[in-house]
Amino acid sequence: MNLTWIIIIVIVVLLVALYITIYNSLQKAKVYTDESWSQIDVQLKRRNDLIPNLVETTKGYAKHEKETLENVVQLRNQLTHIPSGDRAETMKVSNQLSDSLKTIFALSENYPDLKANQNFSELQEELTNTENKISYARQLYNSSAALYDQKLLTFPSNIIAKIHGFMKVDYLQTSEAEKEVPKVKF
Repeated sequence: MNLTWIIIIVIVVLLVALYITIYNSLQKAKVYTDESWSQIDVQLKRRNDLIPNLVETTKGYAKHEKETLENVVQLRNQLTHIPSGDRAETMKVSNQLSDSLKTIFALSENYPDLKANQNFSELQEELTNTENKISYARQLYNSSAALYDQKLLTFPSNIIAKIHGFMKVDYLQTSEAEKEVPKVKF
């Protein structure tokens, strides 16, 4: 075997190794992104499991706030029926549910007995912790999505991504309503 053939074989082996390495890094980035999304799903399920108990506890004290409670239950039910692949709709309804839960927590200020109720306090604390975990999971998802999208856009991984049909993922964004500065009145 002459030297030319040896050089060609080495180059081909190096190119195949580079191709496999880049393909695997794309797969890993996609898996991290999907795993990050599943963390959000886990926390949303946890919150959905806590909501019926919160609503039942609140009903006993705030009988006149029926509309607020029904809105929370409706959004919770809506969230559980969204197909798992529809991330945009999931986050939209989840944000609405977060706002509705804030309304219930604000309600407790008008009902001192409700505010003092141990079940309500524990549920409020659990939901607050869950909301914090959801926020962290969203942040993790966006970081994973950024890394994945970066690989889709940079050379040479963008070529391999295009060959294998890797698709860009959307970031989770804050709604315009959440960006508004709250008005504080005394």
